[in-house]
Amino acid sequence: MTSQEENFMRKIEADEKIEPKDWMPEAYRKNLIRQMSQHAHSEVIGMQPEGNWITRAPSLRRKAVLLSKVQDEAGHGLYLYSATETLGISRAELIAALQSGEAKYASIFNYPTLTWGDVGAIGWLVDGAAIVNQVSLQRTSYGPYSRGMIRICKEESFHQRQGYEALLALAKGSPEQKQMAQDSLNRFYWPALMMFGPHDSESAHSAKSMEWKIKRETNDDLRQKFIDQTVPQIEVLGLEHPDKEIKWNEERGHYDAGEIDWDEFYSVINGNGHCNRQRVEHHIAAHDEGTWVRDAITAYNEKKNAKKAQNVA
Repeated sequence: MTSQEENFMRKIEADEKIEPKDWMPEAYRKNLIRQMSQHAHSEVIGMQPEGNWITRAPSLRRKAVLLSKVQDEAGHGLYLYSATETLGISRAELIAALQSGEAKYASIFNYPTLTWGDVGAIGWLVDGAAIVNQVSLQRTSYGPYSRGMIRICKEESFHQRQGYEALLALAKGSPEQKQMAQDSLNRFYWPALMMFGPHDSESAHSAKSMEWKIKRETNDDLRQKFIDQTVPQIEVLGLEHPDKEIKWNEERGHYDAGEIDWDEFYSVINGNGHCNRQRVEHHIAAHDEGTWVRDAITAYNEKKNAKKAQNVA
């Protein structure tokens, strides 16, 4: 290894943060761009299925809480895009990759929100799965990503509680409301497990990400944590577990679970989910409609900087 490579690995092994101006292998930079941009895209695209219910929330309180949550997701996307830009790639390039289909986002957001119960399920299950993954990312090796995750995790914790509280109200309500909660759980449980990605043995990036401490825990370990914490939560709701093979394994100290439908997982991430085209088309339309805002901000900043330079001169 060169002296630069040796110093880089010394920092990784010593749990020191890699900062934007530090030397890093090109493969490390590209791996980070892929993971961080995918994370940012997921936050932004994830606004769509929940935003669909802001005007149809069942009460003013629910509307205010959901509106706040969707705004938080937009903020998370901005944090992550900004952090990714420190790696030498522009926001325009990141968005172009999303809109062309070159970059991916979490497959869960290609499922439709059919009922109000789905909003609760997303908050509880989807944000719950995100927290399991993101807590470990607070210790990721890249400084800007690590620091961004600390704030994001605090807000995601609120999102999970909001979703669970909404689903709990349904589960303890009328028979029709309880059935709505059960239906949402049934439809979102398995896609939430898919959020952790393929098995470690089939993941193209996990091994290197673990070596560089970009990821601190494997896909399968994170998924097991989520399964273990979800079982008692379902029991409190008084709902039936969607996985009929779920069973406590005393020897392992974990729950054994049924197998995910991996054909469905790969079909969705390859563009064949219920809402893949709708999500990207909506993003493109919103981006195009906002062109004048970006142009106005650019013109204002140029005028401000020119005036500042003139005053200095």
